[in-house]
Amino acid sequence: MRGIFAAGILHAFGNKGFDPFDLYIGVSAGACHLASHLAGQNNRNFDITLRYSLSRQFINPWRFLKGGHLMDLDWMWEQTIKNYRLDLKQIEEKLQTQKKDYLIVATSMETGEPLYLRPDINTLEHYLKVSSSLPILYRREMDVNGEKATDGGISDSIPVCEALRRGATDITVIRSRSAGYVKKKSPIVLAVFSRYFRKYPRLVEAFRQRADRYNAAVAFINNPPSGICIAQLAPPASLEIGRTTKNEATLRKAYKAGIDYGNRFIEPYVPFGHNK
Repeated sequence: MRGIFAAGILHAFGNKGFDPFDLYIGVSAGACHLASHLAGQNNRNFDITLRYSLSRQFINPWRFLKGGHLMDLDWMWEQTIKNYRLDLKQIEEKLQTQKKDYLIVATSMETGEPLYLRPDINTLEHYLKVSSSLPILYRREMDVNGEKATDGGISDSIPVCEALRRGATDITVIRSRSAGYVKKKSPIVLAVFSRYFRKYPRLVEAFRQRADRYNAAVAFINNPPSGICIAQLAPPASLEIGRTTKNEATLRKAYKAGIDYGNRFIEPYVPFGHNK
């Protein structure tokens, strides 16, 4: 649910035809939002949030306590593919004709390292599901090309350094947390995670380092190397959107805030190295 602010920003970008980017890297819900943006389906993610994400079929604590999924991605993907599918051909055409690149981040359960997946029309929906599969909360193990994989946020929550490694010098980062947010380690959560995934020790180690990697990425955003420009679009701390927030009024407020923020970003935008 925290991604609803980012969905609002991309809604504003799409409505204004604002798309100066040639590389997109998305993680978990962010990867889903980018897919809808590339498809030109500007309101899709918000509609899905209200129509499906708030349903007890998707988030159900009682089912989780009985050993099932807290977040049933199988049901979610079935519903959205059936009733509100991504325009896969539009995404493929845009990426190819405009020579744009789109990567979806997942985490290898075997190595603990990030996987930067380049989808095609046949793999995109599956890669999005893998990237969004929050471990423990979604209990099924998934795989990519025979390799067990899970939520991209474990290994690279904010892939700004990967963008730099791929040659980006003018980077826009859309956050789901406020700019001042500092990720803290939770010994209790780590203990549960370590026990649950004890057969994947490198995944456990990646989870142990998650907060450090996250905070290092934020530090990089705030102090980029010379010659690198990074714009950060982050929600105000006052929005207080949680991962499982189900209050419709709160979600609508966050979405509208994202749209407003996106529109304000577009108006004065000048590519790095250019004069207005």
